[in-house]
Amino acid sequence: MGHIFVMMGKSATGKDTIYEKLIRNDVLGLRKVVEYTTRPVRSGEVDGDDYHFVDADDMDKYRDSGKLIEERCFESMMGPWYYFNMDDGSIDLQAHDYLLISTLPAYMSFRQYYGDDKVVPLYVVVNDKERIHRAIHREDCEKEPKYSEMCRRFLADNKDYSEANLKRAGITADKWFVNDYLDDCTRKIVDYIASHENA
Repeated sequence: MGHIFVMMGKSATGKDTIYEKLIRNDVLGLRKVVEYTTRPVRSGEVDGDDYHFVDADDMDKYRDSGKLIEERCFESMMGPWYYFNMDDGSIDLQAHDYLLISTLPAYMSFRQYYGDDKVVPLYVVVNDKERIHRAIHREDCEKEPKYSEMCRRFLADNKDYSEANLKRAGITADKWFVNDYLDDCTRKIVDYIASHENA
């Protein structure tokens, strides 16, 4: 039986970089779970690979179909942005293991939908000072940097990923992966995933 590994963490913790390393790891053989979103495409993103980019009308249709596993709304400086996952037939736990980047509430919804034993958290941590430096650098590389949105997200992350919320989700400090050194952090996550795949 397969597992769904849900990578979580505050913004600018290196989740995307680690995710790409894990997906390209042929030994692990993880498959992508591609989320849906109504937010605009960022530079370098590809529809159907990074996200399924849809509009609000599409989302309403999916919601009415009863196939949504979970949905989240973020009040950005540009208006509401929705992220969601739905049972679109792409997950087959009889045959494969899967990986996605998502949020703490989404992780809980996946656990409720697929079962606690099938959904495994991967929580990535970086100290706040380093996160700020990384976030500013990332915005500097955008054609139209949105520093106010970056700040909003930074503060929202501290609330969303409070120790109390993590504890309620059963993600205690011994299950955190500190990303001070990318290769070391990635290796520890690879070993952790392999231990579940071989269990």
